[in-house]
Amino acid sequence: MNLLRKRRIALSSLFFLAGLSFASWASRIPDFQQNFDLTEGELGTLLLGMPIGSLIALPLAGWAVDKYGSRMVIIFGSIAYGISLLSLGYMGNIFQLGIAVIVFGMVGNMMNISLNTQALLVEDSYGRSILGSFHGLWSLAGFAGAGIGALMIKLDLAPNRHYWVVLGIMMLILLFTYDFLFKEEKSKGGGGLVLKKPDAILLRVGLVGFFGMMCEGCMFDWSGVYIKKVVIAPADLVPFGYVAFMGAMASGRFFSDILANKWGKIVMLRISGGLIGVGLLLAVAFPMFATVIAGFLLVGIGTASVIPLSYSIAGRSTMYSPGIALALVSTISFFGFLLGPPMIGFIAELFDLKVSFAVMALMGMCIAILVSIRTQIFDSHKVTKKGQIAA
Repeated sequence: MNLLRKRRIALSSLFFLAGLSFASWASRIPDFQQNFDLTEGELGTLLLGMPIGSLIALPLAGWAVDKYGSRMVIIFGSIAYGISLLSLGYMGNIFQLGIAVIVFGMVGNMMNISLNTQALLVEDSYGRSILGSFHGLWSLAGFAGAGIGALMIKLDLAPNRHYWVVLGIMMLILLFTYDFLFKEEKSKGGGGLVLKKPDAILLRVGLVGFFGMMCEGCMFDWSGVYIKKVVIAPADLVPFGYVAFMGAMASGRFFSDILANKWGKIVMLRISGGLIGVGLLLAVAFPMFATVIAGFLLVGIGTASVIPLSYSIAGRSTMYSPGIALALVSTISFFGFLLGPPMIGFIAELFDLKVSFAVMALMGMCIAILVSIRTQIFDSHKVTKKGQIAA
């Protein structure tokens, strides 16, 4: 096995572990609600700590990766991620738990930026698109984390004991993988702790990610509600909407690289936006269980490649280092994930859920429009078929 193949396997393992850590927290949220006797409103407030931490970490992550390199951030970030996960199980009151959740969100996004920066180095070495497969493993880890969480609950193990197991797995894998990570040369570009203003091309890519993550947030939070209240399906069928979306998104990420290499990243983003729009419109126009599930499958396939391809394009910025560029695009994209779910609720309150999902279909179509319109941006900063930014 050659060194490049080993690098890919090592980084794949770390993507999987990052996803496993997040899923390990998510799978035990009901236990935390019960242990601290939280109402739904109090739990919702607690869960806001994750995106708050992620946003706080974005400028720090870009600076750290730019200054110290993604390899060093991954090594120390993996240790910190495991320890911050473990700390969640030892908090004695809701205030302490809230602070721990914010820290967990911060370290998680440090890992997100550093892992994707390292992935761009591996992708460049391969000379073809492979970023989707890394994100596919992160998504696959969500299923594994949920399964392990269910097993731990069945064994009646408290979250802290569960998280000791996850921390042990993380440290073991890190021990065997860190030697294979790329060591970057010291950045020649200007970094900085504060977020910089994105150039026109990064702003365009960030908006693509914004609409993609807005649609993801819609499916994460509202797919089950849609099947329950619009389709009026039996209770045992309600989870199948989320499972269909997640399964399609996870598997789609493994195939997206093949298609991106064949058709180009820009074409793939056009197709992705179209699939999201068509899938959501299918669910709106024909609100029956079979057609809604088919629509959610299309949305999952469509969203699969949006973030990996957006990151891949952003990482080729000629203006900023990969770490800074990814932080800028992640910041814009992440606001879509934050704003999407509550916006659906507000629209549904004024009209109904079908109107909300129709609006999300339009957001998906915006992805295809953004990468298709030729403007002065593409005249001055051409994006090649493979998503590279040329001066």
